[in-house]
Amino acid sequence: MLTNLLDDYVALRRATGFKFRDPEVLLRSFVSYAEAQGDRRVRAATAIKWASQTKTPKRRYTRLRAVARFAEHLRAEDPRHELPPARLFAASPSRPTPRIFTADEIACIVSSAAEVGRKSDILGKTYSTLFGLIATTGMRLSEAISLRLSDVSDEGLTIRKTKFGKSRFLPLHETTLSVLKSYLRERHRFAKDTDVVFLSYRHGPLSKHAVLMMFRQVCEMASIMRDAFGKRPRIHDLRHTFAVRALERCPVGRDRVERHIVALTTYLGHTRIESTYWYLEATPRLMRDIATACEAIVEGGAR
Repeated sequence: MLTNLLDDYVALRRATGFKFRDPEVLLRSFVSYAEAQGDRRVRAATAIKWASQTKTPKRRYTRLRAVARFAEHLRAEDPRHELPPARLFAASPSRPTPRIFTADEIACIVSSAAEVGRKSDILGKTYSTLFGLIATTGMRLSEAISLRLSDVSDEGLTIRKTKFGKSRFLPLHETTLSVLKSYLRERHRFAKDTDVVFLSYRHGPLSKHAVLMMFRQVCEMASIMRDAFGKRPRIHDLRHTFAVRALERCPVGRDRVERHIVALTTYLGHTRIESTYWYLEATPRLMRDIATACEAIVEGGAR
C-alpha cells in the first residue's frame, strides 16, 4: 500500500517541476523498511528508527524530513498516517567557508589541467576548458557537463532545464568564446557520433564523480592545497569566486548595485536574490570598497 502511495507522490512532485531524485531514493528505502515491519501507513516510530540507521546527524535529519513531508501529504486524505517530528535530528545549519581563488590560482588550475592524460588524446584540453569555463561563467558543474553542441552559439551558451527547471542564456566574453571554440574544433576530430561538449576519455559524457576527482588531482598538481582549516579546494568554490569577483566589479551607487545584483542572480540561475547572497564572501577589496562607501555616507557624499 505504501509503495502505491509513494508512486503517486513521486509522480505528483515531478509533475509540478521537481526532479525529486534524492528524496525518491530515500523514500523508497523507507517504504521498503516500513513494509517489512508490516506497516500499512506511515508510523512515526518506524520513521525515527529508519532514520537513525545512518551515522551522521545531518543525514538522519535529511531522512526524517523527507518522510515527514511524505506523511504530511498523505494526511490530507488519511489522517491515520502519523507525522514524525521532522526536526528531531536538526542541527544549526552550517555554511562551508568557500575558497576564493586568486586569478593566478585559476590560471594554474587551467594550465595544470591541460597536462593530464596523454598527448594523443583530448582529456587535458577537455578539463582545462571545462575548469576555465566554470571559472569565467560561475555555472554549476552539472550544467557544464550537460552542455550539448547545439547549446553553443556565437553569442554564448544556452543552459537548459537547470536546477530549478528553467533555461537561461549566458553571454560569453569573446576571449572565453574563442577558447571554447578552439576546444570544439579539436574535440570534433575525436568524436562525431555524440553531441556532448565535454568528452570523457571514452569519448562519452563526463561523470560528476570523475570531474570532482580530477579537480582534486589538478589542484595538487598546481600546489593549491588545503586551507588553514584543513579543507580541500572544491570545484564549487569556482562558482563562489565568480560571484565575489563580479560583486567586486560592481559600479558605485545604490541603484546600480541593486541592478548589478539582480543581473548576477539571473546569470547564476537563481530564482531568489537570497540564494546569490549565499555565494558572497568578504574579501579585502570588498571590505575596502564598503569602508569607502561608508565614509562617503558619513561625510554626506553620494549614496
